[in-house]
Amino acid sequence: MRTVHPPTPADADPVTPSVSPQGTTLGYALFATRWLQAPLYFGLVAAQGVYVYKFFNELWTLIVRCVSGSATETYVMLAVLKLVDVVMIANLLIMTIVGGYETFVSRIGLQGHRDQPEWLSHVNSNVLKVKLATAIVGISSVHLLQMFVDVHHTSHHALLWGTVIHMAFIASAVLLAYMSGPMLREDKGHGSHHDPSDDPKPPRGPRGPAEPTERSEPTVAAAPVVFRAPLPIPAQATSYENRERYDSRERHDRHETRERHETRFARGGTRLVVETGLGTGVEGRVRAAGFPARKLLEEFDEEHPRSFDRRVLTRLGTLDFVDTGRNVVFVGAPGTGKTHLAIGLGVRACQAGHRVLFATATEWAARLAAARAEGRLAQELSALDACPLLIVDEVGYLPFDTDTARLFFQLIAHRYERASLVVTSDRPLGRWEEIFGGAAAAMVDRLAHHAEIVLLEGDSYRLRRATSAG
Repeated sequence: MRTVHPPTPADADPVTPSVSPQGTTLGYALFATRWLQAPLYFGLVAAQGVYVYKFFNELWTLIVRCVSGSATETYVMLAVLKLVDVVMIANLLIMTIVGGYETFVSRIGLQGHRDQPEWLSHVNSNVLKVKLATAIVGISSVHLLQMFVDVHHTSHHALLWGTVIHMAFIASAVLLAYMSGPMLREDKGHGSHHDPSDDPKPPRGPRGPAEPTERSEPTVAAAPVVFRAPLPIPAQATSYENRERYDSRERHDRHETRERHETRFARGGTRLVVETGLGTGVEGRVRAAGFPARKLLEEFDEEHPRSFDRRVLTRLGTLDFVDTGRNVVFVGAPGTGKTHLAIGLGVRACQAGHRVLFATATEWAARLAAARAEGRLAQELSALDACPLLIVDEVGYLPFDTDTARLFFQLIAHRYERASLVVTSDRPLGRWEEIFGGAAAAMVDRLAHHAEIVLLEGDSYRLRRATSAG
């Protein structure tokens, strides 16, 4: 017989609302009014068409006057500045249309598109305001330059007020950027925007290097924290000579270490013991992460998947997603290299000084369920903040019941815009309801909001090697 514990705030159902049905209906109705803004953005699309017409009209006039020989140097310069002005305003329009619609109306599914704008992946209302202010300053600069080029036909009064207005735009943009700075830094920092008062325990002290631990049962309160110093990322952790020595040692005790890690991981607690005497450097962090094997990004066979964007791997290898608290989701059939890439990113994060934890979805479920049963789920989730990167492998191979799905939601929701997750799955995010049921929609919404979705298509690498060996 299973004992049912009274629900705590941290264990509350993240999917079932706690408000009355009337309040929920009213809230949904108010939220649905955001679609009233959709015609406004389509109106801006029409305005962009007007600027396209204006651009080619100005260009045609310039070409005709140049061919006829009636275009002076000043006229050509002013005409070109007008064309630049039109293009900059069109850029401002497209930034407002795409970024504003994505932020205030509905997400645009561009994941995996080769032309997805870099700025769109982390746009929000705060970033959008700064970008718009910068674009307005640029447009104002072009207008002021036009006035100075045609200074003989511009009154001193117009020059004075044009300069004053331009300086006002600059001052407002600087002020907006200054006010937005703390919020932008919070988005980029690992858990720095997390209010310690939200935790059920006192805030931690200053971060320092991880210390070696004793061989004792893991405790949440004693979880060490890693100093997030910017370090150069080497191609791999050790030389090939050292790798041979470490690999032989890994082959000798990998099975024993893996069993010990699974037992400790299921019991919970973020303090994992470094079982071998490799110190607290790169090898210590790699050991503590619990990788089933050592895989490097440099060893990944990029020619194996039929469909794979190599530029994505280069971008992810810089670990910018860890610094900004974003996620990575590898989606593909078994044997396409998802786990290899996840481990490779984890090893590289360890090389850069970050603390990493790796486990399969089943192991994470056991760990969270154990913490919940002991009434310390909130403390467990907070303790995991000490790890800038968590890796959840093999999502989708086994379906989860409702209680387990809610635990996964709480893990993803807790780390949302706070720290990074790397997830591997054999099913696209649109089919996650087959795994997590009703919690899937809210889970995917938070996981994919600031995420790089990497699709790998191809046959199983393991089966290919087995066939060639046979």
